[in-house]
Amino acid sequence: MLDLAETIKKHNRLALVFRRSSSKEQAPQLPQPVQISCNIESPPVIFHGSCEESTGALFSGQLCLKVEEEQVEVDAFGATLSIKTTHKRPFQSHCADCQYQHVQLESWQLLPSSTTTLDRGKHLFPFSTLLSGNHPASMDTPVVSIAYEFKAEVTLVSSTADSSPNANASPVLDSRPTSPTIIKLEQLIPVKRSIQKPLFPRRSVRVFSPTNIKAGEYCVSVIHPTDTNKLTFRLDGLMTHHDKVKTVDLWRLKRVTWKLEETIKTVAPACDRHLTGASVAQDDIKGINRSETRVIGEKSTHDGWKSDYTGHDGTVDMEMEFGVGAGPSRSGMSKGIRYACDTKTAQGTEVSHSLLVQLIVSKEFAAEGKTHATTPTGTGRILHMHFAVVLTEAPGAGVSWDNEVPPVYQHVPPSPPNYIIAESPIDYEDVHVEAVDLSRRCSSEAWHQVQQ
Repeated sequence: MLDLAETIKKHNRLALVFRRSSSKEQAPQLPQPVQISCNIESPPVIFHGSCEESTGALFSGQLCLKVEEEQVEVDAFGATLSIKTTHKRPFQSHCADCQYQHVQLESWQLLPSSTTTLDRGKHLFPFSTLLSGNHPASMDTPVVSIAYEFKAEVTLVSSTADSSPNANASPVLDSRPTSPTIIKLEQLIPVKRSIQKPLFPRRSVRVFSPTNIKAGEYCVSVIHPTDTNKLTFRLDGLMTHHDKVKTVDLWRLKRVTWKLEETIKTVAPACDRHLTGASVAQDDIKGINRSETRVIGEKSTHDGWKSDYTGHDGTVDMEMEFGVGAGPSRSGMSKGIRYACDTKTAQGTEVSHSLLVQLIVSKEFAAEGKTHATTPTGTGRILHMHFAVVLTEAPGAGVSWDNEVPPVYQHVPPSPPNYIIAESPIDYEDVHVEAVDLSRRCSSEAWHQVQQ
């Protein structure tokens, strides 16, 4: 048994020595004659305002071609910016045309159509465009994703002449066809949308029948994913007096739960091959409707409010905070909680958000004037409140491109200063000075001194 074990160990060691290498080790990547890099010079692309109000955003930068050889011949060099829509539940599974849709927004021809020779070094090619404000923002949801793809492609002229081993020999043409060298660069451009917050929160009043409970709320209508938002509400009509029996029925707040829900709706379109079996889903778009609702923030609490049952009606006041990823449920989610801002496209994609607040109240009774000593009745109610909110990105320090103004410097007048010609404080007279030949005068004086 020991000999067999030793034989197996030796076999394994030999197998490790002669194991097959991977394809990357077998075929090392050769250096490219040209390297492409991109430098985005414009600020982050942010559409300020809604689709109807936004004036768009500027997108500009420079493409750099770094030539590693002495000279290269470039047949074509261009760049494109397009929107790529990916349906994660397409109309027909395993169909690329149903899953991916591309819309080209801009294209740049950075070199003329004729062959261009570039020397060794860096060559810069600027580009710019104005993106329309009605385009959707970038998003990634379980149903659909929208991304902005920036692609650059350079085509090098193929070499059809092979050098002979002899340096003095002339190059010999190779009859085998050679394909041109194509070097590509792909980069995702994040695009966001920012909607301005209103100055004052939205106020609403709700009555929960058949009870007399009335709720007045102050809630912000536009929220940012990184901010903490506040909801303030006040409950009235929590007490009912029975004058005959000298008792009072009251409702006590037991628990408050809020959820921030995100609803994604889209139309998975059918491609030309599967168009015959598709029906009209929305606005003459043939396909199938897809939707999903997910919770991007929630929290429950059993305290944090102020109750007052000394008055005639009884009141409860509370101010709570809500936001994306807030609450203990964040630990159960994946790191970097995903969300999508509110949007609506002409292709049927729509993302909306709503804040759901659930109040659990319990009915109790007590003697008149002794609301601190109550007895539960076993009756409870669940009160639901629904608020439509708009989730948008924070604008930061940037403004829309059409609202930008040149810098203003202090203490600089709008025109050059006027210079006043003042009279000179000293009067100068024109005096005639006789010219004297100093060289002759000095030489004659020196000659007289020598004679003496």
